[in-house]
Amino acid sequence: MRIVRLNDNVGSQMIQASRLSYSAQALQQFPFPNPHLHAKPASMKFAICQELFEDTPWEEQCRIIADVGYTGIEVAPFSIADDLASVPTDTLEDMKSVAADHGLEIIGLHWLLAKTEGLYMTSPDPAVRERTAQYFGLLARTCATLGGRVMVCGSPQQRNLLPGVSSEQALKFATEVFRQAVDEFASNDVLLCMEPLTKKETDFINTCEQAVELMNLVNHPNFILHQDVKAMVGAESDSVFDLIHRHRDVCGHFHVNDTNLLGPGMGDTDFRPILKALQDVNYRGWVSVEVFDYAPGAEKIARDSLRYMQEITESL
Repeated sequence: MRIVRLNDNVGSQMIQASRLSYSAQALQQFPFPNPHLHAKPASMKFAICQELFEDTPWEEQCRIIADVGYTGIEVAPFSIADDLASVPTDTLEDMKSVAADHGLEIIGLHWLLAKTEGLYMTSPDPAVRERTAQYFGLLARTCATLGGRVMVCGSPQQRNLLPGVSSEQALKFATEVFRQAVDEFASNDVLLCMEPLTKKETDFINTCEQAVELMNLVNHPNFILHQDVKAMVGAESDSVFDLIHRHRDVCGHFHVNDTNLLGPGMGDTDFRPILKALQDVNYRGWVSVEVFDYAPGAEKIARDSLRYMQEITESL
């Protein structure tokens, strides 16, 4: 398996009543272990996105990540192969087996369209939209074979507004793509999680509320919200604490990182209220470390991030 370095650059107290219809549906049909079951508090589950271990064999990645103390590993498809369609099922099953041998669960995929060609979520070309939807289907099958349950739809370079395409048109195009793909996600028991990103990264879907608007248009319980700390700090007017509480009913996955592109505890962001909010809403999904600056070294980033979060959760 080839591992490469990632080159892509990286109001109100409640959602308005017109936006709540999706939340009600998601609560009724949520296929993921519901992150808001208000029973006894759940233990925080920590994972890490593996592409920071560039040029490291898969088994060694799993060994290091498990030794540090994580129990989940999140995979970037481009780290598996340039042509995902050519990867034998046996290879994916072997990856799952190796991870399990180290006590790790492959939780899912992210950077879904990075390093692809001819794919675009908001293209005005119907053929491009159809190819993109078909590729999402391939990703869903790949994710399921790996044992994953969540897929994070970020990929800003494949969703930016193209010349002559308005935000309203882009929303329509993206809705069409996701509507074509969601049944494949449902049949593979996988969630597609829409990730708002800052305006430094993309001009399409910058806030949780905008993501919820797209979710309402797609109107499928397997298309839900992903929250990312760096993105929320950089793009939202409300605190991350408030955003976690506000969108507790439709958030299926959570990335932790700092605005300096490093891991939690390695910058200025205070994660105590963030982890407290996740605990408050009894979030039961994964908390996954995603970094973009690998300079301190992959293992140091992994260790320092996990130690910092564990110290907070133990004190809450």
